[in-house]
Amino acid sequence: MEAWLGTINGYLWGSILIYLLTACGLWFTWRLRGIQFRHFFHMFSLLASSRKANSGSGDETAAAKVSSPQGISSFQALCTTLAARVGTGNLMGVAVAISLGGAGAVFWMWLIALLGMATAFAESALGQLYKEKDGNNAFRGGPAYYMRKGLKSPVLAVTFSLCLFFGYGFVFSSVQANSITSAFYGSFGVPPITTGIIITIFAALVILGGLRNIARFAELTVPFMGIAYLLVSIGIVLINLEAIPGIITDIFASAFGLKEAGSGLVGAAIVQGIKRGLYSNEAGMGSSPNAAAAAIPYPPHPVSQGYIQMLAVFFDTLVICSCTAFVILLTPVQGENVQGILLTQQAFASQVGAWGSDFITVAILLFGFTSIVANFAYADNNLKYLKLDHVAGHWFLRIGFLAMLVFGSVATLPQVIAMADLATGLMTVVNVVALFLLSKVVLVITQDYHRQLQQKKIPNYRASKEQQLGFNLTEKIWSD
Repeated sequence: MEAWLGTINGYLWGSILIYLLTACGLWFTWRLRGIQFRHFFHMFSLLASSRKANSGSGDETAAAKVSSPQGISSFQALCTTLAARVGTGNLMGVAVAISLGGAGAVFWMWLIALLGMATAFAESALGQLYKEKDGNNAFRGGPAYYMRKGLKSPVLAVTFSLCLFFGYGFVFSSVQANSITSAFYGSFGVPPITTGIIITIFAALVILGGLRNIARFAELTVPFMGIAYLLVSIGIVLINLEAIPGIITDIFASAFGLKEAGSGLVGAAIVQGIKRGLYSNEAGMGSSPNAAAAAIPYPPHPVSQGYIQMLAVFFDTLVICSCTAFVILLTPVQGENVQGILLTQQAFASQVGAWGSDFITVAILLFGFTSIVANFAYADNNLKYLKLDHVAGHWFLRIGFLAMLVFGSVATLPQVIAMADLATGLMTVVNVVALFLLSKVVLVITQDYHRQLQQKKIPNYRASKEQQLGFNLTEKIWSD
């Protein structure tokens, strides 16, 4: 199986996705006039009001007025998407990228994140714009929704839902489980199957509570685990501050072939950097719009959710992944078979002592587990388009999802990585095509948001009759 997966991934990542993702990021950076740079500090200003939901202010849109206690805040949506983003990709994925692509892979991770911030803005704003209500009076949305409504293409919506269901319902969480069990085996000698069964039981307890329960869990755990990891990583960087300029020089030199990359080819640095960068920050994959759509944003405008999710990409790759990369590059690799999470553990242990390996074990447990429960939320959100939004369908997903956690705990790293690359690639191709086709809609709502900001108003989106019909929006969501 690994052979044919490798062949497909070679074509998908070597000939299609690198160009498609780069083009998408450049396109939205240009059309939105470098929004991730011009309005960089505006992203942070929105955090102050991101915990508001179901607000009773007079500035509410119809979306907020008809909301119910089922809604989640922008901050909860941010934490949910960060829970999915900030996972093993930040610890294991960076290590894989460096071991296969050399230090230059880090530069390409940075580049795809900077461009991906504009892509994440576009897809999350669209997810919020095209949301609708489910039977529990809660908001749902995502790429399948804006493909069906905005592009009027049920076929594309179902295709994407199948790809997402395969990736988030079964594959991605097996990667998280593999990293967690490997870390526990490396630090404490716990058999992988034992750790796998334990995390499966705890995952079952969380996911049975639904998206609202998952959002609460993420809201409590994500800030804690992110701050703790950053403090230790930044401490290591400060201790070795004199070596950082040399590492940065090495990253840029290897990225452009001025110095031999880890695999001997600069192409390996590009492929691994973009591949692992996308897997970590998920910009363009179409995953974060599922959580973004569930939020009741403040300011009450779909574009505000685009800014919040753009911030998630910044935190994930340009902050957390960079910390991991610097610590790994500060440490000489010992042993040819040291890869993945073991490389990260070795790097931290060499810098702070034996407890560094245990710290990474705890970090990967928290990072990976929050990703696992967020992955389930994404898959569950797309059951509707697969005609599985019923009791039997929900239980099929739950059982299959939990079974893949056990599988991932005993599978080899190359196996789960190859499956994840395939699922990531398929989702991204379908979603990016839709984003290109809906770029005019993104531009219109973004201009509306900025026009209100310039008028010193709190942005409040109310769709005109022309937009309601032209964009094919759900009734009573963004209009009276």
